[in-house]
Amino acid sequence: MTLPKTHRRVVLANRPNGMVSADNFRLEEVSIPEPRPGQVLVRQIIMSLDPYMRGRMNSVATYAPNIQIGEVMTAGGVGEVAVSLHPDFKVGDIVEGTLGWQEYSTPPLQRLRKIDRALAPISTANGVLGMPGMTAYFGLLHVGEPKPGETVVVSAASGAVGAIVGQIAKIMGCRVIGIAGSEAKCHYVVDDLGFDACINYKTDDLDVALKDKAPTGINVYFENVGGNIFDAITRNLAVGARIAVCGGIAEYNLTEPELVPRNTRFFIPMRARMQGFLVYDFYHLWPDALRHMAKWIDDGRIQYKEDWINGLENAPAGFVKLFQGDNFGKLLVRIAPDPT
Repeated sequence: MTLPKTHRRVVLANRPNGMVSADNFRLEEVSIPEPRPGQVLVRQIIMSLDPYMRGRMNSVATYAPNIQIGEVMTAGGVGEVAVSLHPDFKVGDIVEGTLGWQEYSTPPLQRLRKIDRALAPISTANGVLGMPGMTAYFGLLHVGEPKPGETVVVSAASGAVGAIVGQIAKIMGCRVIGIAGSEAKCHYVVDDLGFDACINYKTDDLDVALKDKAPTGINVYFENVGGNIFDAITRNLAVGARIAVCGGIAEYNLTEPELVPRNTRFFIPMRARMQGFLVYDFYHLWPDALRHMAKWIDDGRIQYKEDWINGLENAPAGFVKLFQGDNFGKLLVRIAPDPT
């Protein structure tokens, strides 16, 4: 493989104050990194854009280090090993890991995994068979603990995580209600993914709709959004409800973050439990989960949708789409041609 002398990368130019914008990023051309002994150089093919990246842009670190001004934006991606100085990897291997917003990288090896290109399209390693799919799997099954016949509600239902949550809940024998931001997205999760119902939070009265769709209350809520949607959910819980807190995209761009959970008074009479989680808490269990997910995909029980952006230079504008509700499915950036 002939390597260029330079490559492009996107760095954090300045920190957002409220809503993120394309002006918070800067596209640079720099020398390709040289791998040291024990490292590999990866040519990125597909890059993932995910809401968690917004938190990493703040000045205060949370569960992971924040990105410093001038540093490459973090991202998961799928790529091809271009140079290997590690015995476990060879040139041409397709891998998934933390590749960043850049064309070439020497990624950390702790979570760099080889991808079986015969299993599914390699893009799925950034989606249904990657971090979003594993987030849905473990968040629902290990934190939400749904039981057959229960009512499961998931917000951001047409997104990369929410769409998988709802389909797994159906496989578990649950009644599934999605919450999404357009009629097209609601039709998709009901007609294509098999949800029992969907609520358009932009046009429907959430309390009225939840009482209609879940008259006996919500047993499991998979939280992706926060804000007013969370308020309505807490007013409609069933006794013994479980809330799996994955994210709160409605709150990521607030200039003044909300300081406390809202409506916690409903947790007492409903004896509800709310638990946050990180997908990598379950990393040791990923192989079994991936086998289950691959089988469900092969059987046609899980469908997935991808939303593509072409070119690293368009990643900043694409990232903003996540917070405007304009993406439809797993948001991916095509960095280079797929060799598979």
